[in-house]
Amino acid sequence: MKGPDRAAPALPGDPPGGRRAMAVWGLGVGVYFVAIVFRTSLGVAGIDAAERFHVGASALSTFSILQLLVYAGMQIPVGLMVDRYGTRKVLALGVVLFTAGQFAFALSHTYGTALASRALLGCGDAMTFISVLRLGARWFPARRGPMIAQVAALFGMAGNLVSTVVLARLLHSAGWTQTFAGSAAAGVVALVLLLLFLKDHPEGHEPAPEAHPATGFVRRRIVHAWREPGTRLGMWVHFTTQFPAMVFLLLWGMPFLVEQEGLSRGTAGTLLTTVVLSNMAVGLVYGQVIGRHHAARLPLALGTVAATALLWAAVIAWPAGHAPLWLLVTECVVLGACGPASMIGFDFARPANPPERQGTASGIVNMGGFVASMATLLAVGLLLDATGDDYRIAFCSVFVLQALGLSQILRLRHRAHRRERERIVASRVATVHVPV
Repeated sequence: MKGPDRAAPALPGDPPGGRRAMAVWGLGVGVYFVAIVFRTSLGVAGIDAAERFHVGASALSTFSILQLLVYAGMQIPVGLMVDRYGTRKVLALGVVLFTAGQFAFALSHTYGTALASRALLGCGDAMTFISVLRLGARWFPARRGPMIAQVAALFGMAGNLVSTVVLARLLHSAGWTQTFAGSAAAGVVALVLLLLFLKDHPEGHEPAPEAHPATGFVRRRIVHAWREPGTRLGMWVHFTTQFPAMVFLLLWGMPFLVEQEGLSRGTAGTLLTTVVLSNMAVGLVYGQVIGRHHAARLPLALGTVAATALLWAAVIAWPAGHAPLWLLVTECVVLGACGPASMIGFDFARPANPPERQGTASGIVNMGGFVASMATLLAVGLLLDATGDDYRIAFCSVFVLQALGLSQILRLRHRAHRRERERIVASRVATVHVPV
């Protein structure tokens, strides 16, 4: 990279990066890619799932709600596990769980067993992204943090692309069981490669041994991470930015575009693919901008929230029966920015916490968007059942969550900024007094 990033001095103890780091981190990102394929596979199978399990809108939304409930509930425990046991062990456990969940979902014929399968998948999925963030922090210099996180998310969205393009076609040609069982084989391959080649950190950069008091250690670590304004600001940024696209891609986008907007499944699938492609492109731009201009974090996040709300309102308030295709395409392009904007939350939490607390802080941040997604999935399902499948009313629930998150961002932004400046000044003073 050129410019400020190239000129930035390495911090004491910074990992070297390089090709070896790219290979190891790339393996971790590959595991995350497979987890996203499994997570989002229901998004293209929502209509088929409703027919297979004979359920309505609210019951269908329970699949994704339960999966996200498990995911969100696991974030802090997973963060603590990554801090304690390292990336390799946690990722391996995650692969076993989400692969078993995907395979069980393929064989499910009843609503109850299908729910249990998605819960198991959500548990394994919960262990992936925080582990990949920790892996990047252990293998790359700190100044690479924003770009590394955005690129990891980019490859995750590539997994979403596989769901919307490949799995959607297989589902209608090969059938339910063959599609989901066949995709589970990717989890087996990921597990074998992980066990053979993944390492927690480069040689010579082992983390310092840490004492783990028997009483109160976990509670104190969580409390210390939560007390940092940067952690809380990061969580609310993640909460406010991520969920509109998540709700659209994970479950309700396909039914909305087909049943409300009158599009064919092929056209609707293309629009979902547009969200994914936009996400990947915007992620690279946001990573570059934040890496060079740290102050751009909050303006990018708030701008994404405003654009998302504007386009969401334009589509559901369109006076004619169906919104024009150009407006739906524009909405999908803007929704693509939600994922990269949510990654900015980690850029607030990362400098606010020491290395030994990074996993815990990342877990707190990552809870935000998934709690918002879970609440919106439930609200949309209930409102659809209550209003006779009126998507215009059901989708208004998005604005309630955006308003809540925005109020918290505005409340915390100055406190987090002041605390971050204090840390920078303290770090410079300490560096001046270090003997050469």
